[in-house]
Amino acid sequence: MKAAVYRGSGRVAVEAIPVPEIGPGEILIRVETCGICHTDLKKIAYDLLEPPRVYGHETAGVVAAVGSDVRRFIPGDRVVVFHHIPCGECFYCRRKLFAQCPVYKKVGVTAGFEPAGGGFAQYVRVMDWIVERGVEKIPDGVTFDQACFVEPVNTCLKGFKQIDPQPEDVIAVLGQGPIGLIFTMMAVRTGARVIATDTMTSRRGLALSFGVEEAFNPRDEDLDVRVKSMTGGRGADLVIVAASAPGIVQQAVACSRPGARILLFAQTSHQERIEVSGADICVGERALFGSYSASVDLQKESADLVFSGALAVDELITHRVPLNDIHLGIERALHPDEVSLKVVVQPQK
Repeated sequence: MKAAVYRGSGRVAVEAIPVPEIGPGEILIRVETCGICHTDLKKIAYDLLEPPRVYGHETAGVVAAVGSDVRRFIPGDRVVVFHHIPCGECFYCRRKLFAQCPVYKKVGVTAGFEPAGGGFAQYVRVMDWIVERGVEKIPDGVTFDQACFVEPVNTCLKGFKQIDPQPEDVIAVLGQGPIGLIFTMMAVRTGARVIATDTMTSRRGLALSFGVEEAFNPRDEDLDVRVKSMTGGRGADLVIVAASAPGIVQQAVACSRPGARILLFAQTSHQERIEVSGADICVGERALFGSYSASVDLQKESADLVFSGALAVDELITHRVPLNDIHLGIERALHPDEVSLKVVVQPQK
């Protein structure tokens, strides 16, 4: 089969590698669509993990084969797969901190080499503990392109629930890339007043079409002044930081009110550093939240949000690339412009 193999120094090469063999409790999935996620892009760009690996974890496809012990799935089932599933029993699982579970940190989906998601390949092997609790069937009428959003929607939903939005809140979503726009759609659904920021006109326009009250360019606008003018001088009740631009966390604090809740979602690299005033947090009684990866408790709810059409995720896809052209997709995702948003890989094309 063909796979996009990470070879180190930021290099990804499309190569022929063996189709993975599966064990008794495992399944083999023919990958139809895999979204390009910035988490994988950071791993490639910053050489965060040792090569060789096959990345890609927003994976939707068709069950191609099942192990002898598998009962829930048969060949031909259309499915979406999560690459992390926790043990459910450890110290962190008992506290619902699933992403800190040692079993969760083990990747259970691979196209070969050290497991790393594997969705940038034509086939992936899904290991037994993922098969048990980390695979969802795709209903008829839902495309693979839509279904590949189940995992990223789950990650957003997890962070969104942490900050506990209320209908009377004013919510500022900083950054309107694919993740920021998912947060924006979730925020609008609560009935809250929603403010969006992004440097790109097209993304601000999409946020407005999804129902935000205002969309600002943070480079052109004095954001804290504008937000406070809309909130009786207070500032936003909740701020979601959905991008990792320099200074964006300081901007989140500045445009928030005393007692606000601020979610850091995009700050996932150890190279990133944040500096804020201690008094703004302590004296201002603000709460900073960090949220990372998906929650098994939200798996069904996130799937329903996508499968029902409650979130218009298909409107976020601007580019579809075959596996042979994945380098173009990666470049497009790393350096987006006004016409690019979500890029997905279609390995069978």
